[in-house]
Amino acid sequence: MKILKHARREFSGYNILESGKRLLDRKPLQCSLYVTDRCNLDCAYCTEYDNSRPHPSLDDLKKWIRKIRELGTMRIALVGGEPLVHPNIVELVRYCRELGFATSLTTNGFLLTRKLLAELEDAGLQVMQISVDRMTPSPITKKSFKTILPKLDYFRDSKISLHITGVICADTLPESRAVLETGLSRGIPTEVRLVHADPLHRFRVDRGPREELERFIDSMIERKRRGEKIHTSEAILNYQRSLLRGDHVEWTCMAGYKLFFVSAQGKFWICSMVHTDKHIMDVTLDDLYANYRKKSCQEGCGVYCAVSASLLVRIPSMFRHSLTPDADKATHSAITNPDGTYKMNGGTKSGPSADDCVTLRKRV
Repeated sequence: MKILKHARREFSGYNILESGKRLLDRKPLQCSLYVTDRCNLDCAYCTEYDNSRPHPSLDDLKKWIRKIRELGTMRIALVGGEPLVHPNIVELVRYCRELGFATSLTTNGFLLTRKLLAELEDAGLQVMQISVDRMTPSPITKKSFKTILPKLDYFRDSKISLHITGVICADTLPESRAVLETGLSRGIPTEVRLVHADPLHRFRVDRGPREELERFIDSMIERKRRGEKIHTSEAILNYQRSLLRGDHVEWTCMAGYKLFFVSAQGKFWICSMVHTDKHIMDVTLDDLYANYRKKSCQEGCGVYCAVSASLLVRIPSMFRHSLTPDADKATHSAITNPDGTYKMNGGTKSGPSADDCVTLRKRV
C-alpha cells in the first residue's frame, strides 16, 4: 500500500496510460529545466544561481522544451535560479502544457503576485512548490516564510496545487518545526529536507547536530503515518534518517535516465549536482539509458528527486538483462579511465561538471 501511495503522489498530474508505459520503457519520466540562472535572493548554501548570466532566450527554451518532449518526457519542472524572474515564464508554462507536459514550477515566492498566479493558472500550471527555510531571514538564507505568508491567500480559489518545502541545517533547525507547523496548519502539504552535500560529500553550511536532526526526521515519519500532509514519502524520510546514521541504502540511481536536468545554457545534466558538456539537442534515448546504473556519487546522495524516482521505478529484470556482456563491457569502457576514475571536464560554480554518462571517484 505504501508503494501505491508513493506512486500516486509521484504520478499526480500525469496521463495515467503514459505513466504506466514509463515504468516499463526506456523513456524518461521527468526533466527539470533551468529557465534562468538568475535569482532575486542570494542564500549562502545555494549552488543553483548565477546572476552574472543572462536569461536564455524564449526561442532557445522552446527549442529545448520540444526536444525534451520528443524524448518522451512526461513531466517538466521549471526551476532556476528563480523562474519567476524570467520575463516569459507564463508563456513558457503555456507552451509546456500545449506540448502535453505535466508542469510544475519551483519558486521562493517573493515575486509572486495575485495577478501572476492567475496568469500561471490560466497558462495551465498544475503544481507550484514554494521553497522556504526559516520563519525569518538570516545571513545564511533569505527565504523566510514570514515574507510570503500573505501570499498563501492567493491560492484559496486557485486550481494550482501548492506545497511548501524547507531545508534543515544548523541555521534553520531552530525554526524548522515552526515552518512545518505553519504550512500544515493551513492545510498545505509541507516537508523540510536535510541540506545535501555535493557529490564530493562537502557541505556549504553547518549541517547541525545529528541527534537533533534525527529526532526531527523521526517526528515527520510519525506525523506522516498519522495521515498528516507531510509532502514526501516515508521512503524518503527513512532514506534521510539513513544518511544521518551513515547507513548504506541499496538502490540504483536513475538520474540521467528516468529523470534528468537541462541547464540554462541547454546542457544535459545527469542531475542538479553532476553536469555534462553535452547539449540537450544532441541527447538520444540511448544516451539516457546509458545512465541506468549505479553511480559512485549515489552513496550519501541528497538529490531527493533522483532518489525518489529511483526508489519508485523498478525496471523489469528482462530489460536489465537485455544487454549482452559485450555491450556491458563497451558501456563501461566508454565512461571510465584506465585508472578506474571517471572522465571529468572541469567544474563550475554550481557543482562538478562531467562528460555524459559520468560519475565521480568513489570516496576513499
